[in-house]
Amino acid sequence: MIDAHHHVWDLSVRDQEWITGPDLAPLRRDFGIEDLPAGANGVTATVLVQTVTAREETPELLALARGHDLIAAVVGWTDLTAPSVADDLAALRALPGGDLLRGVRHQVQGEADPRWLCRADVRAGLRAAGEQGLVYELLTLPHQLPAAIETAAALPGVSFVLDHCSKPPVASGELEPWAGLVRGLAALPNVTCKLSGLVTEAGRDTWTVEDLRPYAEVVLEAFGPDRVMFGSDWPVCLLAAPYERVVEAARALVAGLSAAERAEVFGGVAARVYGLG
Repeated sequence: MIDAHHHVWDLSVRDQEWITGPDLAPLRRDFGIEDLPAGANGVTATVLVQTVTAREETPELLALARGHDLIAAVVGWTDLTAPSVADDLAALRALPGGDLLRGVRHQVQGEADPRWLCRADVRAGLRAAGEQGLVYELLTLPHQLPAAIETAAALPGVSFVLDHCSKPPVASGELEPWAGLVRGLAALPNVTCKLSGLVTEAGRDTWTVEDLRPYAEVVLEAFGPDRVMFGSDWPVCLLAAPYERVVEAARALVAGLSAAERAEVFGGVAARVYGLG
């Protein structure tokens, strides 16, 4: 079983400026790889994902991954708009642990321009990442999905991964326009999706599996089990549920699939997308 999405951070090394306000207060402490309850939940490999737009973070994540067998891949950050992006990515891959760099991500959800992904300099950076065999993770909100669709269609040689199902409005129970946009993105063969992040979009103290099910069904139907992968989004998920409950919820959401399809969601897809062997 592969957890395709988790984080770590040490606030004494670098502040996580996004952790502000009382709602996020439970996250304002250190989370190390030793705190991740992977083995107790059947997880044998993970994908470690960046959290801040800081050049120094990715080398640290690569060094951490190099020293821990549990971490099989890293999704880092680099400035996609920099003219030197190709050289910057090559430099990261040359670092200790650089062979574990399998993707890059930018916090598009924080960009004011809903069409940020359509900028020429951004697409040049995405193209450079694809040319080096790296996937690009889409951290978007629903209103940014049209730009994601256009960009993924314009760059068929780049492998895209949609993080957290693009954060649908689970708490309100609304499906549209999110569902139609996700189906549009899923129509592109170079895009896969992480079944992750839903619990923190739901009513954090009251959510049930049935609250999540309509959104999981849209994703599974649109992408198919061979393009959907499980991710815990730990420790962010702790705002709504402990790790084991997130795993249990994911298993319940895919219980209707065949054994082979469940194996894809819980490992096969991530192994292919990130080249985990």
